[in-house]
Amino acid sequence: MTDSTTGTSPDGQSAKNSSGGMWLGLIAIVLGTFVSVLNSSLMSVALPKLTAVFGSDTQTMQWMLTGYMLASAMVIPMTGYLGLRFGNKTVFVYSVAGFTIGSVLCALAWSDTSVIFFRIVQGFAGGFIMPVGMSIIYTSFPREKVSTAIGLWGIAAMVAPALGPTAGGYLIQYYSWRWLFLINIPIGIFAVILGNLLLKNSQTKKGVKFDFPGAVLSMIFFGSILLALSKGQSEGWTSMFILSLFFVALFSLLLLLWVELGTETPVLDVRLFAIPQFTISTIASCLVMMGMMGGSFLAPLYLQNIQGLNAMQAGLVMMPQAIVMALMMPLSGKLNDKYGIIPIGLVGLTILGVTTLKLHLLAADTPNHWLIWIMSIRSIGIGLCMMPMTSAGMSAVAPHQIGNASPLGNVSRQVAGSMSIAIFTALMSSRQLVHAQHINESVTVDSLAASNAISAISGYVYQSAVDMSTATGAATSVIAGMIQKEALVRAIADTFYISAIPAFLCLPFVFFMSKRKAATPVKPQAGTGDKAAAPAGPAAVSAQETPATVKA
Repeated sequence: MTDSTTGTSPDGQSAKNSSGGMWLGLIAIVLGTFVSVLNSSLMSVALPKLTAVFGSDTQTMQWMLTGYMLASAMVIPMTGYLGLRFGNKTVFVYSVAGFTIGSVLCALAWSDTSVIFFRIVQGFAGGFIMPVGMSIIYTSFPREKVSTAIGLWGIAAMVAPALGPTAGGYLIQYYSWRWLFLINIPIGIFAVILGNLLLKNSQTKKGVKFDFPGAVLSMIFFGSILLALSKGQSEGWTSMFILSLFFVALFSLLLLLWVELGTETPVLDVRLFAIPQFTISTIASCLVMMGMMGGSFLAPLYLQNIQGLNAMQAGLVMMPQAIVMALMMPLSGKLNDKYGIIPIGLVGLTILGVTTLKLHLLAADTPNHWLIWIMSIRSIGIGLCMMPMTSAGMSAVAPHQIGNASPLGNVSRQVAGSMSIAIFTALMSSRQLVHAQHINESVTVDSLAASNAISAISGYVYQSAVDMSTATGAATSVIAGMIQKEALVRAIADTFYISAIPAFLCLPFVFFMSKRKAATPVKPQAGTGDKAAAPAGPAAVSAQETPATVKA
């Protein structure tokens, strides 16, 4: 669909950008992002219930999460081409509509195979929502308002993961599992209606050649690398299956780079990494994502496996940090516009790193209010640095390349997040074994402390009308469980310690992401008319317009 505003003058475009329409259109983008992220977090608590409902096993039902993740990552690189060919608004509306239809199909699922298939369909549609939503924001808002808009958009991405376990646990406990999908339908329909009415479509270009080899290779690369990272711990990192996936990922990446560097219209424009600020911003935001995922992965694990909370209770404990992060997102945008990326980034990364280090002090009896305070302060740091770093890189990209830069940055962060979870899982497992061995060596079975504990527990069990040998065996099992629990606590604390490293590694990158001030308008000289004022135009021209449109 060709945009009706193709011939709009820069002054007319600036007038439209200054109106309230773009802020109302942001509501549709926020809702679309919210429903896609919320659905993913809802599924994390649904696996045990769905396993029982369909009579399946956990390994099979895990493909509900893995299949969606793979499908969404595989289609992200095609966002730039589809946005250029059909318009960002069209892609966004159809993506949210497809995601909503996928939710309906999942709610009607009758077996484990059907729900997994419909989740993959949902992932193919929903994978476009976040990158195309970000592209719309960068191409619809003037540069001086982008940081604030991105901060407001980030609220959806931060609040939804915290609401998911709480809402999912409530729906499963008091209603049907089908409501985990039905809850997406009204939000999705509302987002489609608002997007269709309020969003302005970007400039389209017919006859664009689709990079089919690049699309296939990107799907193979991201599919194989994410599958290897997600299944490495369960299958074994040295298993033939995982090694084969890494082999396929490596060679498909090499072929992808060769193909994309040799085509004029790449599906994944890796040449954008030639822009230093964009490359530095992408690396830094990936490192922040790794540090953030450490808390998102380890804190619920600690609350449920050590504190004994269920998913809904753990979600309530995690809720304050999500609220703080949501409040910091728009504030960080305003602070970034006022003070620049360097002070905001340094403060945010320092807070993130120091508070993550403090989580190394976790113990089995750590009170929840201490954890809530530390995680909330930690969220201030994440809120301060995450979106400004992303904006710093996107602001260095030419307006007509925004559609290619957004999916490139999004898929890089998704791979970094998956990689961090794989690393932290492997690290936690290895540290648990080390701590369990150390505790076993320190507290032997014939030690006085162990003997007293076994005697006390076996005496208590003996009162339940069992023989002494059975009671002693039960007491020994209890002691072994306590050792494993303590080893897991120490392993989680050690992994928190390691997860602080990415935040500190980011600190030097901040100094290379200073935001350049916009060029002052050049006053027209005598005899030049409006032509001399042309250099001031691109700052106000929407990135939806191609260079040819601007010249017109």
